[in-house]
Amino acid sequence: MKQALISTVEPRANGYRVAQVDEAAFPVADTLFWVECSDDIVADQYYYDPSDQTIKVLETQLPDGQIPTTGTQTL
Repeated sequence: MKQALISTVEPRANGYRVAQVDEAAFPVADTLFWVECSDDIVADQYYYDPSDQTIKVLETQLPDGQIPTTGTQTL
């Protein structure tokens, strides 16, 4: 299992930003903490929910009618 670095000063959804995912925890500032996570967690695509102490996928909220995309468009 990997370690997810949680930033308590960066709110996301109903929790906090997953700022980094690493193989092992290392010392961090007081506003950050580590939690164990599964290997498929990706920084900035998940958030830590303190109400149930789990990591959840961050739903992208776009204005009505827009579709989330990745990459670039070629004209």
